[in-house]
Amino acid sequence: PGMYIGDTSTSGLHQLVYEVVDNSIDEAMAGHCSEIYVIINADGSITLEDNGRGIPIQKHEKESQKQGREVSALEVVMTTLHAGGKFDKETYKVSGGLHGVSVSCVCALSSKMIVNVYKDGRVWEMHFSQGKVIKSLADMGATSKKGTHITFWPDETVMTVTEFDYDILAKRLRELAFLNRGISIFFQDERRDDNDDVNFRYDGGLKSFVSYLNENKNAVFPEPIYFYGTREGDDGPIDIEVAMQWNDGYNETIFSYVNNISTAHGGTHLTGFSTALPRVLTLH
Repeated sequence: PGMYIGDTSTSGLHQLVYEVVDNSIDEAMAGHCSEIYVIINADGSITLEDNGRGIPIQKHEKESQKQGREVSALEVVMTTLHAGGKFDKETYKVSGGLHGVSVSCVCALSSKMIVNVYKDGRVWEMHFSQGKVIKSLADMGATSKKGTHITFWPDETVMTVTEFDYDILAKRLRELAFLNRGISIFFQDERRDDNDDVNFRYDGGLKSFVSYLNENKNAVFPEPIYFYGTREGDDGPIDIEVAMQWNDGYNETIFSYVNNISTAHGGTHLTGFSTALPRVLTLH
């Protein structure tokens, strides 16, 4: 498991949640999702839902032929590594997470997982345990909703920590809301009354992020500097966003991300920016 989620302790447990959320964020970045719900349930499970297109539920021809039975695309996505839509460059221009490994890894590390897909006016449901189907895909009736609804219980025989931490999840969900302007991420904890229900939504995006980081400091100028650009890459256009603001302190704080994933150790993108910024300021 550590190969895919880092470890089987606190970090790995929350990585399971991030992987499912990242799929919803990818839907949002593709223009198909505007709301994401994350609910820590009283029984220790966690529910994640979005209003995207929903995981495909039709027959998967190649896998059905291979296994000699009818296999749905949903089953393939949930139980087969590298089966996600992220390997189709036309489906997702930008994606985070483990690139096709993610949700199947979450399924494998869950003692139980229930998936509901709201698609084409119908509700479809399928149950899994430790990466295997325990209840076949079934039509549960009509609905006006669209999207995917996943509830899973971490497998206690594999994970050494199975209790979700409200603060850890809230920090990452807030960060994702800053990085993806206009997306609403609703977060609630049904285990405790003292953990607030929140809606993370920042229409200012990175500008709001910088303002948030500077809110208890004395900014040198009121509005963060922001710019956005696009450059054609080998696999399509590359979007670049930058927001920055100086304060009267002496410490430098830099956060850098690629496809919503934090690059804590930097990289060529950060090196290029850090080299260009003083040069441009010196010239002008």
